[in-house]
Amino acid sequence: MKRRILVTGGTGFIGSHTTVELQNAGYDVVIIDNLVNSNEDVLDGIEKITGIRPAFVKGDCTDMATLRKLFDEYEGICGIINFAAYKAVGESVEKPIMYYRNNLNILLNLLELMPVYGVKGFVFSSSCTVYGEPDVNPITESAPTKKATSPYGATKQMCEDIITDVIKSGSPIKAILLRYFNPIGAHPSAEIGELPNGVPQNLVPYLTQTAIGIRKELSVFGNDYDTPDGSFIRDFITIVDLAKAHVKAIERMLDDKSEENLEVFNIGTGEGLSVLQLIDAFQRATGVMVPHRIVGRRAGDIEKIWADPKRANEVLGWKAVETIEDTMLSAWKWQQRLRERGIM
Repeated sequence: MKRRILVTGGTGFIGSHTTVELQNAGYDVVIIDNLVNSNEDVLDGIEKITGIRPAFVKGDCTDMATLRKLFDEYEGICGIINFAAYKAVGESVEKPIMYYRNNLNILLNLLELMPVYGVKGFVFSSSCTVYGEPDVNPITESAPTKKATSPYGATKQMCEDIITDVIKSGSPIKAILLRYFNPIGAHPSAEIGELPNGVPQNLVPYLTQTAIGIRKELSVFGNDYDTPDGSFIRDFITIVDLAKAHVKAIERMLDDKSEENLEVFNIGTGEGLSVLQLIDAFQRATGVMVPHRIVGRRAGDIEKIWADPKRANEVLGWKAVETIEDTMLSAWKWQQRLRERGIM
């Protein structure tokens, strides 16, 4: 019998790709999503890739009654991967209350219901933002967390603290915190990819929309950072590589591969790339130029951060393998597919 996993926010960018990898690995997936920042058509893409249409519940994880109904209907859920959260740094600075209310309530509801329904493992979608502006790069899991530079980052820190306290209290669950860096790209089939509703808050979808002519130009927020070209540096990781890390995490907990009830892993490539370097990589991979201009710094942005993924490589058994050129090409193929389908 297939093991059943609940993927919250499963029609979103990371959630949909993780659902594909879970189904490819033999898991039975149930998705819940309120479709605030995604589209139900994503289920078609998942089905085309895997041959399986995951069960889907349209609902909000901040509503306890909705979650209880889901657990009652889909019995035997043994693991949860939580992607349900607002996630844009800039927006969180403008709307902090919205971010705190949504992101924290979702987590609290899920953790409260897990022991009630016998759910064993919990994978939390965390972020390198918990490290703040790091003193040293690459950054390891033992680096201290710092005061967040945005409400978004603060919710990730608070959620990690809540999970830690719940585990320490003796709750009969295991949890893995995946602190990942900057996921980009799309599935190589171009059946699923990143498609935010409205104006993109993330770099690569804005870049590809600019390249195809939807947006006039891409804004590069600052060229006066202490980096080789002045633009900030991130660890950009291919979405499919990132999705596979979640499968490894679920397997680790459900198969009792660790005696620890709480573990933390950095999920990144181990290489830092600036925004301007990323634009150049896209242009080299696709042959398409991206109109862009330098503007002022954006509130909440960190200057430079990239991962030391050694622990994830050696303990979790996961490693990023895709090149940045192939990643950018996948993002462009996805944007072209959207144009072919008349979406944008």
